[in-house]
Amino acid sequence: MRLILAALAIGSGLAAPAQATDDVTSFTLENGLELVVIEDHRAPVVTHMIWYRTGAADETPGHSGIAHFFEHLMFQGTDDLAPGEFSNTVEAQGGNDNAFTSWDYTAYFQRVAADRLGLMMQMEAERMRDLILSEEDVATERQVIIEERSQRTDSNPGALLSEQMAAAQFLNHPYGRPIIGWMHEITALDRDDALAFYAANYAPNNAIVVVAGDVTPEDARALAETHYGPLQPSDAIAPRLRPSEPPQLAERRIVLTDERVSEPYVIRSYLATERKPSDQRKAAALTLLAEVLGGNPTTSVFARELQFGQAVATWSAAFYDGTSVDADTFGVYIMPVPGVPLAKAEAAMDAVIDTFLIEGVDPEELDRIKTQVRASTIYARDDAGGLARMYGQALAVGLTVQDVQDWPDILQSVTEAEIMAAAAEVFDRKRAVTGWLQAPEPATAEQEATE
Repeated sequence: MRLILAALAIGSGLAAPAQATDDVTSFTLENGLELVVIEDHRAPVVTHMIWYRTGAADETPGHSGIAHFFEHLMFQGTDDLAPGEFSNTVEAQGGNDNAFTSWDYTAYFQRVAADRLGLMMQMEAERMRDLILSEEDVATERQVIIEERSQRTDSNPGALLSEQMAAAQFLNHPYGRPIIGWMHEITALDRDDALAFYAANYAPNNAIVVVAGDVTPEDARALAETHYGPLQPSDAIAPRLRPSEPPQLAERRIVLTDERVSEPYVIRSYLATERKPSDQRKAAALTLLAEVLGGNPTTSVFARELQFGQAVATWSAAFYDGTSVDADTFGVYIMPVPGVPLAKAEAAMDAVIDTFLIEGVDPEELDRIKTQVRASTIYARDDAGGLARMYGQALAVGLTVQDVQDWPDILQSVTEAEIMAAAAEVFDRKRAVTGWLQAPEPATAEQEATE
């Protein structure tokens, strides 16, 4: 997709839009709300998403989990909607809805028949500024969050290790706090906390609306102006000024031993740059590095060497996203075959990385990966909802429509030299956290006798 700037005659309440070729158009309303429209007329349905530029990393200290907690509270009542009526209305229209929270954003979405788009905007605009929260609502949803943390994190050794590793990786930056929050802080969240978070973050000038599907830009713009346009912007929206991470001077290591572990593994995260607006080449190189090393479970460097060559692993991977406001991480992972100690598995993984840094990228393998990336980009365009998520996520972290449209071509143009330069920079053990997840050692006969 290529972006072409066009000067269009527009109605009141809108700034001049940037219109994309193919099917992507973006506008900004006078109250600061951004609107992105992705046309897809193959089926009479639309995906409507609203992204708020606030997430776990934007919470005030001592209130971890409030962003996710508030995501739940947004389904309570407003002046015109009873508690639960939002989702019930979507379901009654034959649609579905949900929401999710990350460190950098909170998003709400609905997929409905195209002629119900106005209703979705009406309801989202209603709860953006007129949410009503009772003490009972807050207490009920707080208990839901407590149970969610108990089930998904505290009862999952892998989730606990990930949480501990993030806290070790980011000593000062808020990416070190869990999205769901620390249990002792979740239990203390109250109605005043929720209302303060709402006032500070939920406003049109902190939101991006993405509409994808059977709608024209003109119709979507008119509906947005009707429903979102009258909302007043907030002067409480503050710049996202987050604490910076001090230089990491030594590798950090964590060993989590839990009797519930049946498949031990080693995972390591390295500090890595994010996708930067108008400067995405290094992030693209890291993306391809992850694919080359551990993207494919059968043909990647890790798979060939660790799973099929040395036969020390049942699974191995490398991963990187980079769609974040601030620098995040690049990760590697190995799950050894039964009987192989974690120390041996880690050493084997490190040896493969060291060899790769010397031998470099196989040109034929890189061409194959780029072909797969190009194909996946084409296939992704068949999913309007997926496109809505891709654009919304990017804009929520500070990227632009142009950055999203440039990304596929940047991936194709990244060279072997750029990938190796990214690898040499990212694979610095002094900027890494290594985690071991394991079960307790079986007790010896002597220990059992002593007990």
